Formats: sequence, structure tokens, C-alpha cells
Amino acid sequence: MAHHALRVRLTEPLGTPPGVWVEDIPATATDPLAVRRRTVELARPSANVRCVLLRYTDGQSDLVVVAPRTQSVRAAAAALLGIPTLASVTPHTEAVDSPPPDWGLGSGQGGTATFSVECDTSPKLWPAALELVLREYGQTDAVGLLSDTGPDLPDATYIPCLEPVFPLTISVMRDHLRFDYRLSHFSPAIVTQFADHLVHVHSQLADSIEPSLLSQAEVDRTVALGQSAPLDSAAQSLPQAFARIASAQPSAVAVCDSTTRLTYAELDAISDRMAGGLHSRGVRGGDKVIVCLERTAELVAVLLAIVKLGAAYVPTDPAYPAERLAYTTQDASARLVITRLAELPGVSPDALLGEPVTAQDVSPDAPAYVIYTSGSTGRPKGVVIPHRNVVSLVDATRDEYELGSSDVWTLFHSSAFDFSVWEIWGCLLTGGRLVVVSYNDSREPSRFRDLLVSEKVTVLSQTPSAFAQLLDVRHAEVPARLVVFGGEPLDARMLLRWYDSHPSCRMVNMFGITETTVHVTHQTYTRAMALAASRSVGPALPGWHIYVMNKEGELLPPGIAGEIHVGGAGVAQEYLNQPDLTAVKFVPDPYRGGKMYRSGDLGRLMPDGSLHHLGRIDSQVKIRGFRIELDEIRAVLLEDPDVTSCAVTVRGEGASARIDAYVVPAELDTANVRKRAASVLPSYMVPATVTALGTLPLTTNGKLDQSQLPAPTVTAARAEPEQTDEDSLTKAMQEVWSKIFGRPVGMDDDFYALGGNSLLAVRINAELKERKLPKVKLRDLFRNPTIRTVVKSQAK
Repeated sequence: MAHHALRVRLTEPLGTPPGVWVEDIPATATDPLAVRRRTVELARPSANVRCVLLRYTDGQSDLVVVAPRTQSVRAAAAALLGIPTLASVTPHTEAVDSPPPDWGLGSGQGGTATFSVECDTSPKLWPAALELVLREYGQTDAVGLLSDTGPDLPDATYIPCLEPVFPLTISVMRDHLRFDYRLSHFSPAIVTQFADHLVHVHSQLADSIEPSLLSQAEVDRTVALGQSAPLDSAAQSLPQAFARIASAQPSAVAVCDSTTRLTYAELDAISDRMAGGLHSRGVRGGDKVIVCLERTAELVAVLLAIVKLGAAYVPTDPAYPAERLAYTTQDASARLVITRLAELPGVSPDALLGEPVTAQDVSPDAPAYVIYTSGSTGRPKGVVIPHRNVVSLVDATRDEYELGSSDVWTLFHSSAFDFSVWEIWGCLLTGGRLVVVSYNDSREPSRFRDLLVSEKVTVLSQTPSAFAQLLDVRHAEVPARLVVFGGEPLDARMLLRWYDSHPSCRMVNMFGITETTVHVTHQTYTRAMALAASRSVGPALPGWHIYVMNKEGELLPPGIAGEIHVGGAGVAQEYLNQPDLTAVKFVPDPYRGGKMYRSGDLGRLMPDGSLHHLGRIDSQVKIRGFRIELDEIRAVLLEDPDVTSCAVTVRGEGASARIDAYVVPAELDTANVRKRAASVLPSYMVPATVTALGTLPLTTNGKLDQSQLPAPTVTAARAEPEQTDEDSLTKAMQEVWSKIFGRPVGMDDDFYALGGNSLLAVRINAELKERKLPKVKLRDLFRNPTIRTVVKSQAK
């Protein structure tokens, strides 16, 4: 039960009233001993009204009254002193037990603290002011207001809360506000900030001014908090920046794969010849060139050749469905397609080797590449990134991470994934050696580990899901000095296993978006942060800046969750051919000028300037590093003439995340629905399950009620593995799949419907390898998702 207390200083003897405990203190009223005794008595709770008279040697005395909040300390003091009854505070019988609000940033540990702010304005407006502030903060049940004007006595002190009634209890006194709070729920910095906001809003209400949460001074402070040091970066194009490195170290190896090793001079020369071949085929500055190639050293040379002409490369993945490749080619109005795919009309890289053409005078503001990301309209959207953005990214990180010619990087990711921009240009523009990781090596953790060791890789870039695979194999001998995470949220606890064998390796979590040039913030993790499962993605990179805003586009202070907006050096030019969407997502920056990008991500700016990333606001998610708009999957499903309505959800997190789809009507052939979707969507966007329903469950407001969706329908596995007359490969496949999925698997059970994903495919291949059986490529598994079809494809 919460308590309150009252102290009244008396200069005349009170005598010994009945019911009052009298204690004579051998000290004057100002002596430290007297101060300690008063403090103890004021802080001692009581189940009933308790009155103590402390008498001092100088003739003064203190009447201390302590009582539960259900009883009035004023009334008790008035009765003892023989004066009219004083006003009482609002009673509260029990302390409110609320969970810590997210914005409180409390320590999670016990203890209480007190904070006061002087003020002398009308108490009637405090409830309205508190309501307005809490509306912006987003949680109300942990904060309460107690109104009091103080006792009408000379030299009296009222203490409204011996223990906070609410986790944060605000008491309105005659000339100040008192904040009593639980340290488990609130940090001192947040309480101080909250107090400033409350006083600011109250003063606006008192002056009949339209209230706003932040004063101009705090706006300036919050804006400054979201910006790191200014960026000292020259306005250069990628060819200019590359030429500077190539001329300084022509004989150093620039890029290598399993069969090719090119020095900077050789890469420069080959890309000049390829630029000549592009030029002879009509490619000029400003053109778009589709690049649909496997990861090799040759791919890097092609990309360099394109940007040397002032054209922009549009990377796609050979594993994408033909329809998606065709759409990208058409939407980009591509001048040329460079590929080895027979089903995609274009030219082979071999055909590009012509007479050398030296790099053109390319503007830093010219588009360098266009990467297509998932789109809510059902089709991908192209993000146009200029040269200066990429150069700025490298310049913003070069010194902090000591990137230089002694480093060996990996190109682990698809060129259609913007993480590859960081890998390719981060390496080549700092003089490092780029080791191209083949698709097969990237999906075999032990082979990838062996590659890291043999090539002496020092800078490793990974999505957390991919890194989890590496952690599952022996990794102590990996020589990486720097590991950079990106692409999806990081569960920092997974780093502990790496720290055990790599205590000096720097682990950096970077938050970024394709529309803001790969990375925006950076956070170096410590073992302590990993143990605490920190969600920090750190402060903005030099030249980048971050804001957290509410739905109305108003700046929010530290601690309050809102939409992350990004401004500065990394903001993209536009969405290709989508001016309306560009206008919605790329908006004027009201604080520093230029443009800022509305990310659609939820975040919280912390008092130290770091950012906590809290996930997506809308239906966009990230699964194993791939950015996925669930609306795009819905749109593709609804293109099926037999589907009348559908819903798409994501279950699980991180490596175990899975997409489940629900379609109407109930009699649909879900296998055909999924097969059609697989012909349009890349494999990472194809639903693992498709469940047919009579209707979709709705809330009373007519919205999809996800909580009422049934468990997804998984292809029923037989009680026992099906006995067949097939060869030993079939039986081995059944045994391996059954082991990995933890259930009997039949010949025609669908890999993805069982809950399969790329990580489980890796585990299946590891089991097959141990049995000395041929592995199954993920793209082959995508086309042949059952044991029967896999075995048939292996036999061809």
C-alpha cells in the first residue's frame, strides 16, 4: 500500500498530545543528526496514521505524520495542531502494478528515485497536459497524477509518495512538480525529459497556444542527436574512385574466384574492353543494363564496365523466375541484357570484349545502379542510386573500420541484394582483395569456412541467418578481424559462440535500407551487449542522419517509438518510373534540407544517439536477409483466376521464419495455386504452405483477424515412411528428410509445405554428404520439391 507524509516545523512547544510518539533529539534542528532522524521518520511507512514529534535542543520541533494514502495526513496534523482541516490529496488505496513501458528505458532492477521541477502555473490544466504528453508517448497505465496545493501552514513539507503509487507518480505541489518513480520502469534521463515535456505543454495550454510536445530547443537537440560527425567525402563517381586505387596499386590482386585472379590493372583493362563492347552495342550514359550472372570475378568486371560508361547496372539473379526477369527488363527499359541464361534474350559477357574504351567523365550524381525490391503493388520497384552515395558509404566507414589494402573481403551475396554493393565497392575502393563466393560455396557452411581460411578473409559480411550456418561448423580458424551484419534483425546472443573463439574480432551490426544505400547506422557489439540481447543498431554513419517521427510527420524525442526517417548522403534519387510513390516515400527534410526517406521501419532513438530497430510498421518483413512485401505475394496469389481472396502471414523469426498463405474458396487445389505463384515469385517469397478456407476470419471492423487463422495445412506425412522399390538414393532421401523434419516423410510430400527453407536444405545436403550421396541444389529443390521428383532429376 502506498504512503504519504507531512512535516510541520514548530517554533512553540506542542506539549504531548495523545497518540503522538515524542522523541527528544540531542541536537539542534539543523544538526546532521536531526536531519537524519527526520529523514528516517518521513520515510517509514505505517499501516495506520503514525504521528511523531521530534524535539530539538534549540526549542524547535518537527511534527511528522505518515499514513496510507487512504487516510489524510493533513487532517491528522490539523487535529493535533487545533486548526481547520486542510485539503487532502486524491486517495489511492493500492500501488498500480504496470509493466515497464517501452519508452521508460528502466534498469529492470529495484529501487525508487525522486525528481522535482519548479513551476507556479494553474493546477487545473495538469490533467489535460498529462493526457496530451502520454498520447505522444504511447502508454498511459504506468503514469499517474496526484494534485495537491500544499498545506496552508508556515514551514511545512508534504511528501506525496513514500513509494510511488504508479510506476511514475507525478504530484502537483504549490510551486513545483514532484516525480516519484521506480528505477525498474524509468531511467532518470527519461523522467527528466518527460518532466520537461509536461511543463512545456502545460505552459502552452495556460497561454492558449496549440500544444506541441517539443520546444524549439529540444527539436534542435533531438535533430543533433540523430546525426553523427559530418562526412568529409569528395564528390566522385565510382570510376574515378576506382581509378585512384588502381593507379596506386596496379599489381595487387583486386578480385578472384575459383578459376580467375585479376590484379587491379587487369581488372581495369578488362573492364575497359567490356566497356568498348557495350559502347559498340549502343550503351551510353544514362542507359540501364540488366546483369543476370552468377557470382564470379567476371561479374565484377561487367559491373565496373557499365559504370565506366556512365550507364547504370540493374542486377538480377539467374534463379529468379523468367516472368520476374522479363518484368524487370521491361520496367527498366534496359538497353541491353548481359546473361548466360538461354531463356533470357541477351549477350554473353564473352561477347563484350572489344576495343578498349576508357572511363567516361561520369557525374557523381548519375545513377550507378538500380536494384529492384519487393513492392506492395504486386510488382518489384526499382531504386535508383547515384555514384556519390556509394562513394560516401565507403568514405563514411573507411577510417572507423581501418579498411585498406591488407584486407580480404568476400562477395557472398547475390548482386541483386544491395548488401553486395557494400561488399564489392567497399573492397575495391579501399584497395582490398575481393574473394567471390560461388552460390554452391555460400550454401555449404563447411566449404564456405574452408574458403575463408584458405583465402585468409579479414572482412566478412553476413546476414544473421547465414552466419548462424557458419556457427554450426568448426570456425575457430577463420581469420576474420571484422564481421558486418545486415539485411535482417540480429539476435545478439548468437554472437557469444563466436566471441568464445574470436575474442578480438570486431562484430558490427548495421541497419540499412536499399533506398538509403545499404547502411545507415553502425553498432560495434561487446560481449556484454550480446549477453543483454541488445537491439541497438547504433548511431548514424557520418553523413547520414536519422529521425524518429509520428504518423503526422512530427519529430519524436528519445525513447519514443515511431517511424524511422533517413536523410543525408545515402538517400536514393527515386523509384524508377514511379513518381507518385517517390513523392510519398522521399519527402522534404524539414530540418536539414534536401530529401529524407520514410522507411516504414519502427524505431526508437536513444538518449545516447543510438537507434533501436523495432521491426516493420507495415506488412513488409525480412526473411533470411531478403526484404519481402507481403502485399506483393498477395497480389500474385490473387492473379490466379481461381483465388477469390487470400491472406499471407509470417510465422517464426530469423532463420526459422516461414511464409504461410491462406486462399479462398475451400475447394481450391492448393498445390496448383502454389505452383503458379512459384512461377512468378523468387523462391524466397514462395509461401511454404497454402491453406484453402471457405472464408477468411474477420474482426468486427471487417479486417483480417490473423489470430483466428487456423494452423497451416501441411501435406500429411504417412505414419511410416513409404516403402518403395526405388534404389538406395530414394530410401536415403526419405531417411534424411524424415530426420531433418522430425517426422515421417512420404515420396510426394512437398519440401516447402513441410516447412522447408534454405537452411533446412543446407542440413539435408550435409546429411547427404556424410552418406557420400549427391547433394541437391536449392534451385533444383525449388523446381522439384518432393523426394520423387528430386530423385528423377538426379537421374537425368
